[in-house]
Amino acid sequence: MSKIKELEARYIKKEAPKFSVGDTVKVFIRIIEEEKQRLQAFEGIVISKKGSGIKESFTVRRVSYGEGVERTFSLHSPSVDKVEVTRRGKVRRAKLYYLRNKVGKKTTVKEKIGPVSKKEK
Repeated sequence: MSKIKELEARYIKKEAPKFSVGDTVKVFIRIIEEEKQRLQAFEGIVISKKGSGIKESFTVRRVSYGEGVERTFSLHSPSVDKVEVTRRGKVRRAKLYYLRNKVGKKTTVKEKIGPVSKKEK
């Protein structure tokens, strides 16, 4: 095994959350302030996923006080504590960048009905 693969295997998360583009997720970020440590949630729609292995990342978008806020997270980062899927979205695109130009109720994504995968039946 090469040194790069060995290093990646050490830092990759074993229980990576399963979600896809269009899902509404709540990302819990570990924030360290002086000696204290707390979790802060960031909830929004996943508009893109890219990369593979340890370099996998995803972008979450939400509207806060009338302004669109996007944040990109590394999936295997130690600062990302957990990712909860709030809603499953039904989309036909790999990247939902068109949501940046939409306002109000037009930014919602249709919800999937029924089990997401065969394993969840």
